[in-house]
Amino acid sequence: MIPSSDPVERALGLCWYANDAPGIGGRIRASPEEFVVEECETPPPLTGGPYLVCRLTKRNWEQSKAVRAVSDRLGISHRRISFSGTKDRRAVTTQLVALYHVEADAIRALSIPDLSLEPLGQANRGLALGDLAGNRFRLVIRDCDPEDLEARCSAARAAVAAGAPNYVGLQRFGVVRPVTHLVGRLLASGDVTGAVTAYIGQSFPTEAEPVREAREAFLADRDPKAALSRFPVPLRFERAMLHHLAGTPDDFAGALRALPPKLASMLVSAYQSHLFNRALSARCARGLALDEVEAGDRLVFPDGRVDTVAERTLGPARLLVKRGRAAVGIQMPGSEPFRELGETDAVTRRLMEADGVDEAGIGRAAALVGTPFSGAVRAIRLAAAVDVAIDGTTVTLAFALGPGRYATTICREFMKADPLRMV
Repeated sequence: MIPSSDPVERALGLCWYANDAPGIGGRIRASPEEFVVEECETPPPLTGGPYLVCRLTKRNWEQSKAVRAVSDRLGISHRRISFSGTKDRRAVTTQLVALYHVEADAIRALSIPDLSLEPLGQANRGLALGDLAGNRFRLVIRDCDPEDLEARCSAARAAVAAGAPNYVGLQRFGVVRPVTHLVGRLLASGDVTGAVTAYIGQSFPTEAEPVREAREAFLADRDPKAALSRFPVPLRFERAMLHHLAGTPDDFAGALRALPPKLASMLVSAYQSHLFNRALSARCARGLALDEVEAGDRLVFPDGRVDTVAERTLGPARLLVKRGRAAVGIQMPGSEPFRELGETDAVTRRLMEADGVDEAGIGRAAALVGTPFSGAVRAIRLAAAVDVAIDGTTVTLAFALGPGRYATTICREFMKADPLRMV
């Protein structure tokens, strides 16, 4: 492994690459058609019921805005639309959604640019996050470094096949404005005012100048009414918070609830993801291979079962991992008591203490956003079979990943480039 020197990646905990070969550089998403995501669909039984299951195809739509556009056209609450996974914005994506008490004819009558819905049938339940087998990706990397391009691609392909760090990807935090985990940390530490203020006012150099100026002005005067006149209309979520604060000053908890529930919940989970990335990078820095097992580790099995490795079970655990029957995982703490079982857990606890966060704080944040966060174990190794096609300085990658895995985690192993070239 070699370390990443990019400050954005390091701030997000993505500190290591699996292979030592130079990256191919380049950029992705030259157009949405060059980043295609197809959900490996697992629909609920279409045996009748109040939920209309549809296939949603969208181009260059941020998912929460796409859901809002559909709900606005139908005249229903966005809470009546559920889905299994959040897809990329600058892409062409296909996935299932379920709409509660909506007629198929109403869906067929919709006309929204770059967005289509195909009714599939009725079901007795909606969709929940994680109700999918995974996603298939086809993406194009343009303007790659021509020097030894084939050899560099081969090295990256071999490294990914063997296994790369299963980081939570860049887009989970926002690359142009990586703020979600920072807001989540403030929520989990009990600083609701700071969390809302950061969501509205934290600016980044990569944002457009009018947006930066609007955020900085709000931080300076904390005047929500004045901010509404400055914030561009497309900043819908910030404006929703500001509208609430303008009408109900100092009700920062209410301002947070002005966000769509799934977006609000993602703030807390982004902090959990940030903890995972940092703990995984700390493990890599210790020189441990991704399939190396030590006492206190957690093993994740294909059926979702989790077991703990003790000194007496080290031998069998190592054999299970070697044979691919289990993977080493890292516990992402939630509101339930967090047991320190080994050195990786101790690292996670130290990170939380430095952030001023504990399980009780995560529990309070969970109650505030209305989503339980009991904690979860995530595998530390991501392996994928990647098909590679090279045409001049253009490289096309095709691969499939399980749920909760990030295509950008694969891309960065090939590119080793500025994260902004991946958005």
